[in-house]
Amino acid sequence: MSAEARLREEICLFARSLFERGLTHGSTGNISSRLPNGDLLVTPTGSSFGRLDPARLSRLSPDGRHVDGDKPTKEMPLHQAFYETRSSAGAVVHLHSTHSVAWSVLPDVDPDDLLPPLTAYSIMQLGKVKLLPFFVPGDAAMGDAIRELAGRRSAVMLAHHGPVVAGKDLFAAVNAIEELEATAKLALLTRGHQPRHLSGEDIQRIVSKFDVEWPS
Repeated sequence: MSAEARLREEICLFARSLFERGLTHGSTGNISSRLPNGDLLVTPTGSSFGRLDPARLSRLSPDGRHVDGDKPTKEMPLHQAFYETRSSAGAVVHLHSTHSVAWSVLPDVDPDDLLPPLTAYSIMQLGKVKLLPFFVPGDAAMGDAIRELAGRRSAVMLAHHGPVVAGKDLFAAVNAIEELEATAKLALLTRGHQPRHLSGEDIQRIVSKFDVEWPS
């Protein structure tokens, strides 16, 4: 099996797993991943994660030109911006996961560090998550907002919309966005109960040991 054929299968397998576990629904969410030659494989617009066809995934050139397959997701500005600003990005995943969206619309969250420090793994896999304002889906301004971060964040949350995570490969990006959703769920479950957070010292130990990007 070629590298491209394998990646096509993996995108569909991961997407179906996310769909079947309720981490996205209907025709929401999108995934892209970089091929060895720099081209991108992308889930098509209007497609369901539960019913993707590997042969119909969109293929784009590194500069964003549609090469073949179905029309790509309208959220390509998000994906392109991450690839342009983070040379390490090998995949980007965007979901409309329920707990993450719910946390994003609460009035007292920190837009510069969205998730409370409840577990080591959210820090290890996500760093600081940036809350971005609401954009109409497909608006190119979403990409501009990512570019303004200058590659300093691997994970962002679009208010009233959903999380977007870039990883070194598809496996890492999926793991990280699952961690984001799990942490948002924990935050909602413990809200109002004065949960103990990891201390600043704890966070710095994690950041140092695992070489986490942690903007000041």
